[in-house]
Amino acid sequence: MARDDVPTSGRELKFRTLMAELRRGILDGTWPPGSKLPTERALAVETGLSVTTVRRAYEDLVALGLVERRQGAGTFAAQRYDEEAARRRIVGVVVPDTAFYYPRVLQGIEKELAGAGARLVLACSSYDPAEEDAAVARLLSSGVHGLLLAPTLHTATDPGRRAEELLALPVPAVLVERRLAAYGPGDPTEHVCTDHEGGAYDAVRHLRGLGHERLALVVRSDAPTSAPLESGFARAVADLGLREPVRVQGPMADWDAARADAAVAAVRAAGATAALCFGDREATLVLAAARRAGLDVPRDLALVSYDNEFADVAETPLTAVSPPKFQVGRLAAQILLRRLADGDASPLHQVRLRPRLVVRASCGAAGPHKSPSPAH
Repeated sequence: MARDDVPTSGRELKFRTLMAELRRGILDGTWPPGSKLPTERALAVETGLSVTTVRRAYEDLVALGLVERRQGAGTFAAQRYDEEAARRRIVGVVVPDTAFYYPRVLQGIEKELAGAGARLVLACSSYDPAEEDAAVARLLSSGVHGLLLAPTLHTATDPGRRAEELLALPVPAVLVERRLAAYGPGDPTEHVCTDHEGGAYDAVRHLRGLGHERLALVVRSDAPTSAPLESGFARAVADLGLREPVRVQGPMADWDAARADAAVAAVRAAGATAALCFGDREATLVLAAARRAGLDVPRDLALVSYDNEFADVAETPLTAVSPPKFQVGRLAAQILLRRLADGDASPLHQVRLRPRLVVRASCGAAGPHKSPSPAH
């Protein structure tokens, strides 16, 4: 069987790449059932790898049932793979989390792949770059034809170099909810993302329309969504001529009732009458802290949450920016399948989808707001 427990050294990555190419060639009919594969020596010369590496790859393919060794005759593609199975695409998907945010993205991916007769193989990186590398290597060795990736670019020392490594993989890769925003037109990645800047902008514009002139941004500091949220928030504040905003930041692990109490105190001390909170958990904690401080939501403090995972079940249902997660996943899968079908003839896709604002009770009715009353 494939040796997934071996560290991903340069030599190991070459082996996994060879395995991926051989498996893909067998499954897509490059070597039809019963056809003879190159000899170990011929393949070693062709690839520049050692005969030992090629022999190991053939042994693993035998263990997987993909090839057969015939004494004195050579190595042959197994007979049991029919043409229909050979044509099926196998898509590897790596996401950082399968409990929050990404379930709806995965549903979109799965629906599109199933409709095209393709198969999904899922891996979770848990926001760990080493596990991300290991997951990609495992998927390559399993013979995937393409990859949908949500890499940890926001923690990489050099995001551009990390993106180049992913683009250099032996199969096409489309990034999901990730792009190199700082590179502008120089971003070489194919990607489908939520327009988080636009989502934050729309939230600020909505609050300004309700009469709020000084806003707060309550945001996690350790999430890939934080930077575009802050950028969109700042742009909207500037464009709409609002007063200097209040920013409350902190890593997700620090957000508890005490942290929320401190956030509400800071927001009120600065005279802000509304806040955009990322994400639903933080917004719910801020809502509870506002109640403990004797504030009425939305009369004393209007709230907008960013995420809309469970904003509707809060004690006061939260107005929320809702990223189009299902559509992001589905479109990313469409683009990858098109890339696999058309190769370099397919144009580079760089797509951003605008979230929608779902208005609920936490903002209140339209109309001018008075200056905040003194803190209770």
